[in-house]
Amino acid sequence: MCQLEARQLFGQQQQDNILFSDIKIDPSISPFILGRFEVMRTATDYQQLLKLIRMMNIQTDGFKVDYFSLEGDGARFEERQKMMKDVGYSIFAVPDFKQPSVVYSICTDQKQWYFGKLKRHDGDWRKHKNKPFSFSNSIDIHTGKTLVSLASKGNKAHALLDACCGAGTVLLEGAIAGFNISGCEINPRTFYHTVKNLNHYGYELDIHLSDVAELDKTYDGIIIDLPYNLYSASTDEVTQNIIQSAARMSTRVVIVSISDIEEVIASANLKVVDQCVVEKRGYSKFSRTIWLCEHR
Repeated sequence: MCQLEARQLFGQQQQDNILFSDIKIDPSISPFILGRFEVMRTATDYQQLLKLIRMMNIQTDGFKVDYFSLEGDGARFEERQKMMKDVGYSIFAVPDFKQPSVVYSICTDQKQWYFGKLKRHDGDWRKHKNKPFSFSNSIDIHTGKTLVSLASKGNKAHALLDACCGAGTVLLEGAIAGFNISGCEINPRTFYHTVKNLNHYGYELDIHLSDVAELDKTYDGIIIDLPYNLYSASTDEVTQNIIQSAARMSTRVVIVSISDIEEVIASANLKVVDQCVVEKRGYSKFSRTIWLCEHR
């Protein structure tokens, strides 16, 4: 799932847990990205890097300096603290350690030193794991968060729809990351649980109590976690109705299914452009496939 997300957000997969890209993504939209480091200067030597930082003549008040440890970096805590102090003294401004306006950072992969701006992943979304209402077959919050990033390709301006929103797992992850996302649920009891979960965390979203086929809107991306015939009744006809309705409203559709639905996808004039299998473990183990589809 991590590799699928990397391919869709950046057009490439990471090597050694590092990915270099010109594409600017908020790391907090993904369960896998630990931070975004915007490179401003590079050097093969630490002292050379300090000279380059001083030559930049940075005068931004309210800054803070952090140290971003990459895999294989063996610097001890005391060494990292000293280097952070070195960088701080190379910036000609007043720092703010509690509420910084910008966070500067250094890091090294043992071959190169980097200086730049750092935005770390905000893990506040993990609180959704304890939402008031859930189902045993619900997707986990990591999968829900990934589905949002896949449907949006990281663009928060895109209008998204969770077509079978269930207990609201996907909606919660879209809401906390600041996405323009709405939901649809045909089951009144499940719809009630969705609203209660959203209200519990203070989110106000547009949720439709209706069949997705009744919606008369268009979206940049639609997410479908298909019913599993456990808490919501499902048939081949229901599956076809949901996917064809989604294809009518959006050119990008992300589908989660426990069965092979390639024929249904093709009948909706969609093609599978990428996919992966995600296993769910618990009292029982079963696999879901994530199908990333676009118009033919």
